[in-house]
Amino acid sequence: MSRAETFIHPSAVIEPGAKIGAGCQIGPFSLIGPEVTLGAGVIVKSHAVITGWTDLGDDCVVFPFACVGEIPQDLKFAGERTRLIVGARCRIREGATLNTGTAGGGGVTRVGDDCLFMTGAHVGHDVQVGNGVILANQAALAGHCIIGDRVIIGGLSGVHQHVRVGAGAIIGAVTMVVSDVMPYGLVQGPRGVLDGLNLVGLKRRGLDRAEIGAMRAAYTELAREDGTLHERAQALHDTTDSAHIREMTGFLLADSGRHYLKPQ
Repeated sequence: MSRAETFIHPSAVIEPGAKIGAGCQIGPFSLIGPEVTLGAGVIVKSHAVITGWTDLGDDCVVFPFACVGEIPQDLKFAGERTRLIVGARCRIREGATLNTGTAGGGGVTRVGDDCLFMTGAHVGHDVQVGNGVILANQAALAGHCIIGDRVIIGGLSGVHQHVRVGAGAIIGAVTMVVSDVMPYGLVQGPRGVLDGLNLVGLKRRGLDRAEIGAMRAAYTELAREDGTLHERAQALHDTTDSAHIREMTGFLLADSGRHYLKPQ
């Protein structure tokens, strides 16, 4: 179908007030709530639910039995009007759940462009997700997490509430992350430990060998035993010319109120 054609299956329920963009395709037995806005070219497959005060960007695809925009799984939620904003070209696979925000957490759950949420993945209330993020099957983000661009979170992994995961990091499968993860870090193990850099991701991004080598040397420096991690990060931050290393050290120097996974 061309972008100009919109198709709504007769069995779909489109509640009054919903805004449906040009070229959307709404499959059978799906539900679109009254405060939902679908951008152009959005595809909603059969039996999907999009509800709440929810915006989906252009060309998103929502697969069967996904639930997008339901209220938070937070006992403190008292029915306040909060929001979910999803960027363009995101794919929300079967059974995935994305919740709106809470008044206590800023009121908005936000997802960037080009993200993939695989089967059963969960994005909790007030989470802020960057661009190009992948949550593999059954991965879960608890409330208030901040996930940087191009992060990959492996299947059956969980990220504790309020944790920050820096850009370009990768979390292995079946991993529990309870502390902040610096940009480009590699985390793995049942109780996640920082075990190097996401070298595969850096190579895929096209970084040259010299830059990757400098980042690996910086990681080794951060893993040294002398002084504190903060002192080592500050020393690197003050002396490096690499934007990527400064991104790593700036993350570690920020006061998030949480512990960090320390380089091994």
